[in-house]
Amino acid sequence: MATKQKNPHAPDVQKHASKAEAAKAAVLAELRPGQSIELLKELHILTREGQLNQDSRRKLKQVYHLYQFIEPLLTELAANDHAPTLADHGAGKSYLGFILYDLFFKQLGRGEIYGIEWRAELVERSRELAKQLTFGRMKFFNLSVAASTQSQELPEQIDVITALHACDTATDDAIAFGLEKKAKAMVLVPCCQAEVAACLRQGKALQLTRTPLAELWRHPIHTRELGSQITNVLRCLYLEASGYQVTVTELVGWEHSMKNELILARYTGQKKRSAAERLAAILKEFGLQDSMAHRFAQLPASVVSPE
Repeated sequence: MATKQKNPHAPDVQKHASKAEAAKAAVLAELRPGQSIELLKELHILTREGQLNQDSRRKLKQVYHLYQFIEPLLTELAANDHAPTLADHGAGKSYLGFILYDLFFKQLGRGEIYGIEWRAELVERSRELAKQLTFGRMKFFNLSVAASTQSQELPEQIDVITALHACDTATDDAIAFGLEKKAKAMVLVPCCQAEVAACLRQGKALQLTRTPLAELWRHPIHTRELGSQITNVLRCLYLEASGYQVTVTELVGWEHSMKNELILARYTGQKKRSAAERLAAILKEFGLQDSMAHRFAQLPASVVSPE
């Protein structure tokens, strides 16, 4: 009777299989329950082998962390059979929109997501992916954030506005859109705030002779940093003056992203006149009245630019 030969490589094969299974289990442990593996592969967050690289892990961590803030808002809106609507500005490849739909809207069975992106190729790709995945209540528009406010294709009222790393004034345009659409909540992660810094640079010499505070932006790196800080402070005051309760926190740890400030605004209807007055005072103190007052169109001109 022939003796069955043992495979000398069998332990190595089993060891390799065990490592692969352990790696797969580790990846699954990082995903939220119910998350579509197919979706994450199509978004190139997971590799075809189902693995996460460091860059993808960072992106997923940001989106999941943002989801923790958005999901309670949507749950509250979904009460009493309401169909929540969400507009995602500067959507890019729509990581946020697709994951929100997959984890929340798909299970809810109602509500719509509108992705707004100015790069036509990304809009077309998102439309194709939504069709492939049968995400029928996702719609994508090839528009700038500013142009979307006037678009007749979007509904008159939208519940939640998101803008994840919308660059420079696109965050201001998203706020204007939210105010126009009477949004119940806005979730904003600003990026590359350059407008105020440019205004500070233009009047730097005059301001240095006028006030010692100009030392705060005398050096170029300080101009950029202070401009970013002032921009977000003005945005928060504008939201408070427009009837929103505002919370400012971190999106994720600084080791993952330097563009890390998360502004959460929930509509209460209580418009703070003191916020409008402080906004106007900051514009005046930093010599920004002429260049920046147009950003706060919803406030009375007599408050923002008093005679």
